[in-house]
Amino acid sequence: MLKNLSKFKIGESGIIKNVLGEGKLRRRLFDMGVTTGAKVTLIKKAPLGDPIEVNIRGYELTLRKSEACLVEMEVEE
Repeated sequence: MLKNLSKFKIGESGIIKNVLGEGKLRRRLFDMGVTTGAKVTLIKKAPLGDPIEVNIRGYELTLRKSEACLVEMEVEE
């Protein structure tokens, strides 16, 4: 099942299937390691849901909700 990273619940994991967006924003996500095939686990959400903290490639990364909306994930069951 495909789901945006911004819709994940704490502790949920998945594999990146697609990174949307264009230009500098897409390049910035790629530079941070947000690439197709990477496993991502949602660790924390701020009280209002923005930003979120994820574990990707062995390190913690904080993303804005607007950035997380661009990451399509295959949810692990």
